[in-house]
Amino acid sequence: MAKDLLLEIGLEEVPARFVRGAMNQLKEKTAKWLEASRIGHGVIEAYATPRRIAVLVRGVEEKQADVSEEVKGPSRKIALSEQGEWSKAALGFARSQGVEPSEFFFKEVAGVEYVFANKSSIGTVTSDVLPDGLTSLITSMSFPKNMRWGNYDLKFVRPIRWLVALFGDTVIPLEITAVQSGRTTRGHRFLGSDTEISAPSEYVSRLKEQQVIADAAEREALIVEQINGLAAEKGWHIAIKEDLLEEVVFLVEYPNVLFGTFDESFLNIPQEVLITSMREHQRYFPVLDGSGKLLPYFVTVRNGDRTSIENVAKGNEKVLRARLSDAKFFYGEDQKLAIHDALAKLETIVYHEELGTVAEKVRRIVDTAGKLTSALMLDTQTSEDAARTAAICKFDLVTQMVYEFPELQGIMGEDYARKAGEREAVAKAINEHYQPRFAGDRAPASVAGAVVSLADKIDTIVGCFSIGIIPTGSQDPYALRRQAAGIVQIVLSHGLKLPLDTLFNLSIEVHAARGLKRNAADIRKDLYEFFALRVKNVLTEQSIRYDVVDAVMAVGYNDLRQTVDRAAAVTGAAAGERREEFKGVVDALNRVCNLASKAASNDVNASLFVEDVEGALYQSWTSVRDEITSLVEQGAAAEAISKLAGLKTPINAYFDHVMVMAEDEAVRANRLATLAAIAGSVTQVADFSKLVW
Repeated sequence: MAKDLLLEIGLEEVPARFVRGAMNQLKEKTAKWLEASRIGHGVIEAYATPRRIAVLVRGVEEKQADVSEEVKGPSRKIALSEQGEWSKAALGFARSQGVEPSEFFFKEVAGVEYVFANKSSIGTVTSDVLPDGLTSLITSMSFPKNMRWGNYDLKFVRPIRWLVALFGDTVIPLEITAVQSGRTTRGHRFLGSDTEISAPSEYVSRLKEQQVIADAAEREALIVEQINGLAAEKGWHIAIKEDLLEEVVFLVEYPNVLFGTFDESFLNIPQEVLITSMREHQRYFPVLDGSGKLLPYFVTVRNGDRTSIENVAKGNEKVLRARLSDAKFFYGEDQKLAIHDALAKLETIVYHEELGTVAEKVRRIVDTAGKLTSALMLDTQTSEDAARTAAICKFDLVTQMVYEFPELQGIMGEDYARKAGEREAVAKAINEHYQPRFAGDRAPASVAGAVVSLADKIDTIVGCFSIGIIPTGSQDPYALRRQAAGIVQIVLSHGLKLPLDTLFNLSIEVHAARGLKRNAADIRKDLYEFFALRVKNVLTEQSIRYDVVDAVMAVGYNDLRQTVDRAAAVTGAAAGERREEFKGVVDALNRVCNLASKAASNDVNASLFVEDVEGALYQSWTSVRDEITSLVEQGAAAEAISKLAGLKTPINAYFDHVMVMAEDEAVRANRLATLAAIAGSVTQVADFSKLVW
């Protein structure tokens, strides 16, 4: 008969950012241990609050499954001596498997006979394996940060204070750091008390009686429901940021939403400052009107009931007033700092010991941005805006506000630059040059902001690559992957005619002025390979098939706009009603490309054509050759594919009547050159041999 299994690890308050990971890890480890232990079970439910992580496993079998398997031993040649007796190797195999040699039998594997034995194992009672199994499961858990307490060697996220371990209605005996398991759990720290759990199925309801909602999803739903109810009642828009909601869910065990107010005079400060202060320092949700303008209210979540909720609101108001007063002071003081004085302070801030100060990075950004405006042939005003933005883009890093709230870099730069009399386009571009800040963020809206953002990001990447800092595995301390993804996003969103090699070369040229520790060619090669995955990600996000991605990127991805266009064109041609027709075109083009790889050159001599079909194919190709190139360059790859499709008939006729590998060396070389020339047009679009039909 199956029973439910409950394991709860009671802890001192765990940092909210660690709780969900710990809950998921316990669930995964439990599932893997049960599977490895051959213990059948039903659904595994995971629970977590700041003070506990738990799993409840439904329908756990009372006995391990029996196992019977054939185990292969040494070959017959090794297992038997010349006298027909069992060798030491065979006897050792018998001992290791717990069988008698008389139970051996032979089976042939790949033409060789081997000794086999039937190994059987009778399953153990589940209750006998649970104590050691659950103990090792708990002690094997890992966390981003660990701590030790008392004289114990165990490292855990926080000290363990109680353990609940039940199999059915029976306590599983465990002891970890002198804490013995039982059936007693603890309720809410202030509203609840200790309570006994008779059976695992009572776990959630017993905790709820003690003002603890163990299910994280239920707590989240309650918080969102209460916030939405308050917003509807007051006519507010309460901005629920997902990461803040996640944190609040794991800060409370019994959530109750409340609101408070702050002095309207603080609204003279940019609302991004107020929102950041509320979210980052106090874990408050800001309140906005219908147009997105901040209102003098905040929403927070209490870990408790609604008793004296007004006093709780007043206490939060008092704390927030102090926070906003600090922000108001910083904001006023920062405006006394002139931009040129702020830039001078950047000379003393080290960006990287091998890459110089922040001021030196700014000078590189200025140089790179200047080269970009020339390469993109931007108009005079945009070029001037980009140059000014590049020169002052980092000045707000030395302000008190950004020191207090680093996430406001750029936002404060825009505000302070506007107040200092800079052009509106420059002020906006200062903020935009940090975009996209994260996956899913938008690219800079202005061209000036886009140029400075590209200059900043490529400077960071090339600088790191030039001193040997290249991301490997999951290690990417300078967020170079995010910077590269941002570059790809900016180029595509603005439709910039900016090949990757141009971007790489102009940044390498700027860095070369200070001296490169690595060979420029090696840096360029590493950069091109590094960007490949970023481009693949972009294509994958656009629902491009993996084989189409491979086919398109196999012939190059230097021009990002063309790469995306070519991928979309091949996807369109290979889908729907045209699929079979396109497959026939691809088969013909692949025949050309396969033989073209044997060509020594693509110089064609028409006088060496022997068959009429040779001239017909060559003429068909030359009539569309330049057009294909032009269409690909213009971002009209779908039309280029249509032109290539027109070559299907003359290609098939060619192979029906021509022996490419002719005995005459000159004729053979010319035929291969013809195919190589045609293949050059084909590979402007894709390597069609990589398509999977």
